[in-house]
Amino acid sequence: MKEKIIVCISCYYKGYDFMDEMQKLGNRVILITSENLRDKHWPWHAIEETFYMPESKPSVWNLDHLVQGFSYLMQTRKVDAVVALDDYDVEKAALIRETFRIPGMGQTTHRYFRDKLAMRQKADQSTINVPEFTAVFNNDEIHHFTQEVSAPWVLKPRSEASASGIRKINSEYELWEALNALGDERHLFLLESFKPGDVYHVDSLTFNNDTIFTSASQYLAPPMQVSHEGGVFMTKTLGTDSDEFMELSDLNSQLLTAFGLKNGATHTEFIKGKDDRKWYFLETSSRVGGAHIPDLVEAATHINIWREWARIEDALLKNKEYKIADPEGYYAGLIIALIKDQSPDYRDFESEEAIKFLPIDYHIGIVFRSDDPDVIQEKLDDAAVTIQEEMLSILPPKTKPTS
Repeated sequence: MKEKIIVCISCYYKGYDFMDEMQKLGNRVILITSENLRDKHWPWHAIEETFYMPESKPSVWNLDHLVQGFSYLMQTRKVDAVVALDDYDVEKAALIRETFRIPGMGQTTHRYFRDKLAMRQKADQSTINVPEFTAVFNNDEIHHFTQEVSAPWVLKPRSEASASGIRKINSEYELWEALNALGDERHLFLLESFKPGDVYHVDSLTFNNDTIFTSASQYLAPPMQVSHEGGVFMTKTLGTDSDEFMELSDLNSQLLTAFGLKNGATHTEFIKGKDDRKWYFLETSSRVGGAHIPDLVEAATHINIWREWARIEDALLKNKEYKIADPEGYYAGLIIALIKDQSPDYRDFESEEAIKFLPIDYHIGIVFRSDDPDVIQEKLDDAAVTIQEEMLSILPPKTKPTS
C-alpha cells in the first residue's frame, strides 16, 4: 500500500511515540515545531523533514506565515493528514486542514475542544451538567450572573491549556477590577461558578465514532491548586468495575458524541460536586493528556495511547481494519513535583511498585503500578511526604519543564 505523508504540528516537545509508530507503519512523517525546540530529542529516525516556526510568545505562531509556508510544502508533497500533538496546536491544524481541504477536524468542531466557552455552551445544550457560567462580553449580563450565582467565581481564559491563567474571584468588586485589568483581552475569558469537589480525568480513544478505549482517574492534587500554590501533582486510576469509572465512561462517550468527535485521542475533565455529588463537565481536548498522564494510563492498562492513536490514523488513511487490544486491569498512580535539583536522587523511592522514573529537569516524577489500589495510595502518600519535606521547590526552575 502506498505510503502516506503525515504532518505533525507541535509547539511543545511531545509525541515521540506517535511519530515513531507512524514511521513503523510505513508512513512519511513531517514535523512542524517551534524554532526553540530544535535541540530536543525528537525521534529523528522517524522524521523525514522538519520545519521550524518562530514564536512571538510561548506557543504562539504567526498563522499567516504558517499557511504560506504550508502552501510551499504542498507544492512538492501530497499531505494526507495533519495531526496536532498539543492542545495549543489544535487550532493550527484545523486552519491548515480547512485551507488546504485535508480531511479531519475542521475549525467549527475544533472550537468545542479549544474554546472553553464553546465547550460549556455545547455541553449545556446537550443536557450535560456544567458549572453555571457566562460570557463576559456584556456588562448587564455579567451583573445579572453575579446576582443569580453567588461568589466565589472563577475567571478563566477561553483557550489556555491546563490551569494556566485561571483566577478565583471572591466578590463583585474584585471581579470588575479583574475584568477592567484585562482591557482589550476581556473577550478571551469566561466567568463561572467555583464548584468545589473532586476532579477526575478521562483519557480515551475514538475510532469511527465509537469510544474504543477509556481510562478514568482521579486527581489527588487538583491542577488549579498546584498551578497557583505550588506543590505535588498526583493522580491515580480508578478500577474499571467501580461505579465512578462506569459513570465517567458513559458521560465521556455522551460528551464526545455531542461534540462531534469521530476519531482520535481525547483528555476530558469532570468534577464531582462536593455538596450535591453530581458530575459536572469541566473541559476537554482532542489530544493525548499532558503531565505524563499517558505513562499512568500505560502502567494500568498496557495501552500506549500515543501509539494507538497513530494506529487509528494509519487505519483511517489506508482504509484498514483496526482493533485495540484488551486493556490490563492494574491500578496505577503518578506523582510529579518541582524540585530544587536538576536531577533527583531516586534511590529512596525504589520499590517493586515504582515502575518508571520520569526524566524531567528540575522535577521528580514517579509512576507506580499494583493490583491493589490501597498500595498505590500508600506509595503516593509516602512519596508526597518525602518530596514535600526534603525536595520541594516553589521557585520556578531555570529551564522550561516538559509540558
